[in-house]
Amino acid sequence: MHTLIEIQKLRKQFGNLVAVDDISFQVDRGEVLGFLGPNGAGKSTTMKMITGFLTPSAGKIRIAGDDITANPLAAKRRLGYLPEGAPAYPDMTVWEFLRFIADVRELKGTLRQQRLDYVIQRVNLAQVLHQPIDTLSKGFKRRVGLAQAILHDPEVLILDEPTDGLDPNQKYEVRGLIREMAQEKVIVLSTHILEEVHAVCSRAIIIAQGRLVADGTPSELEAQSADYNAITLTVDAPSEQAENIRQTLTAIHGVEKLIILEEQAHQLRYQLLPKQRQTIVAEVSQTLREKQWSVSELHVDRGQLDSVFRQLTTAH
Repeated sequence: MHTLIEIQKLRKQFGNLVAVDDISFQVDRGEVLGFLGPNGAGKSTTMKMITGFLTPSAGKIRIAGDDITANPLAAKRRLGYLPEGAPAYPDMTVWEFLRFIADVRELKGTLRQQRLDYVIQRVNLAQVLHQPIDTLSKGFKRRVGLAQAILHDPEVLILDEPTDGLDPNQKYEVRGLIREMAQEKVIVLSTHILEEVHAVCSRAIIIAQGRLVADGTPSELEAQSADYNAITLTVDAPSEQAENIRQTLTAIHGVEKLIILEEQAHQLRYQLLPKQRQTIVAEVSQTLREKQWSVSELHVDRGQLDSVFRQLTTAH
């Protein structure tokens, strides 16, 4: 794999406030990295440093081998950036703005026209092409911002909330575009929408109070959930048997804790948390067969990204 982003001991301080504190990671070609964190965690600050809009207080950033501070023009040629809020010149039409970006990116001749045609078609801007940007909806402004970011076909894309303001159909289209582009690029996107991580990201980083607290695939992060490999089951039995059933379930090898979810007249529903998140489904199934209980529900929890997010970001 070819590393296109290298971040080493990155730090940003504003007076006494440390916004980003000793972050290090790298991203290889073909990866879509979700950048997650609560408001104020340092996500946008980190993205602004990666793209050269902010100078780090300490640390190194390399884009395809070029240092963003020492060799900014070479690094920025490889970058496309969709900032928070998708800023643009409001009095320009969409067509004028994209032509202006093509000039800035020094696109010429046949390639220039091909890239303009491609982004207009791919991001669905034809219907608003000659409207002033100031008159566009939030969703269309976001699409214009995405179009300028990909116009020069960069190897590295930094997208800050790329689907913010889009309706469900537009989100689906943008996620499809990200997946399509990901094979030959590095894409880093920040998002508050955790379903987006599952939809498009091959990897996710969580930061809290400026520090990196988790780095892995979505499945690896979910495995850190407190209820990973927990079993939820419903036993169809009278409530008079509840105490005996609870004792039996708690005694199963590997069960750390039993949580009562519901105890009604003829329906007893529990969650069994395993010790050290180990698999206990075989042991539970064996006990159920031996007791010959009537079970109407049994499923294994695979953890939730949102619970891991809360767990990691509220602990710091």
